[in-house]
Amino acid sequence: MTAYRYQALNDKGKMVKGIVEGDSERQVRTQLRGQNLRPVSVGEANQMAVVRSSWRPRFFSARVSTAELSLITRQLATLVQSNLPLDEALQAAAQQASSGKIKGLLLQVRSRVAEGYTLAYAMGEFPQVFNEMYRAMINAGEHAGFLGPVMEQLADYTEKRQYTGQKLKMAMIYPFILMGVAIAVVVALMVFVVPELVGIFAHSSRELPPLTRGLIATSDFLLDYGIWLLLGFVGLLILFRQLLKSQERKKRWHGLLLRVPGLSKLIVAMDTARFASTLSILMASGVPLLDSLRIAGQVLTNLILRAESEGVAERVQEGSSLNRALQQSGRFPPMMVHMVASGEVSGELETMLERSASNQERELEMTLGTMMGLFEPLMVVFMGGMVLMIVLAILLPIFDLNTMVK
Repeated sequence: MTAYRYQALNDKGKMVKGIVEGDSERQVRTQLRGQNLRPVSVGEANQMAVVRSSWRPRFFSARVSTAELSLITRQLATLVQSNLPLDEALQAAAQQASSGKIKGLLLQVRSRVAEGYTLAYAMGEFPQVFNEMYRAMINAGEHAGFLGPVMEQLADYTEKRQYTGQKLKMAMIYPFILMGVAIAVVVALMVFVVPELVGIFAHSSRELPPLTRGLIATSDFLLDYGIWLLLGFVGLLILFRQLLKSQERKKRWHGLLLRVPGLSKLIVAMDTARFASTLSILMASGVPLLDSLRIAGQVLTNLILRAESEGVAERVQEGSSLNRALQQSGRFPPMMVHMVASGEVSGELETMLERSASNQERELEMTLGTMMGLFEPLMVVFMGGMVLMIVLAILLPIFDLNTMVK
């Protein structure tokens, strides 16, 4: 059976939408009429999604978030571990889904499984949802006969990734709000308050202090060209994003980021922790080392580090040990290299990779905590300094007011 997405009119003439399973489009229309619904449009769920995405801009396309993927994986892992047949597990997860797009996705995967395809193959029809690492682990679990335990590991991995992402976002929310408020307050003072207060000095025959003249000039500039300045900034941001669509330019930009003191350490720690965690879970699921290295390299967001991971895979393929290949790269943290070497000697490479990833994530959290702890008082000092400068620019002519009147 195949999942079909429909639009129909009920007995009150109201348009309703939904997803049902059926053997054919005709059978689905008959089924809808039996429910007192008049079909308007019926089509396979994945085909209709493709039609919509063909005209929709990319940022409007429906995607499954990390939280939704984590929930799907945990539900499937629990159902499969309960010895429920795979197609019934997918059916139960689809019924549990509150989102129409999730339900259609799971029913479409179920229809392929019911036709005799493997779960990994069925998920391969939706690469934007189930990435290569996800499908490789499912494929390894199916071939080894341990799909349940592998899906448990995958559920733990997706939940951990979701948790880490949420922590990073939460850590960045307050500083960005503080920065936005500081900029908004300063701009509001310059545009609305300063002109009213310093206007009385603008026509004075006495020369105003340099700080006051600069404040008046800045206020006039924001009043006259502020909107164009904002539009120019937005235009530059859009142009920058368009330029980064070129892989060569994007690679140069990533190389520049790796040369920025402080920022490079954060990027390397974040990417290599993700790399080690992915490599660990792939190898623990039975995926061969070379395939694991190739797949794990795709989770690296920095193109320079991704190229280095490809070089590591090539050296391992030529017979080098993993720790030596990582050391020759020079991009991976020394602690990670030493733990990989220990894992290769002891035969516990997966465990050591997992420990290395956990260690790097802890260091990353501490570093981000320190940076955010310094950033917040710096923003307060910046805002206080700007307000102090505005106040001084206003008070300096007032202190000399008697002289100006004479």
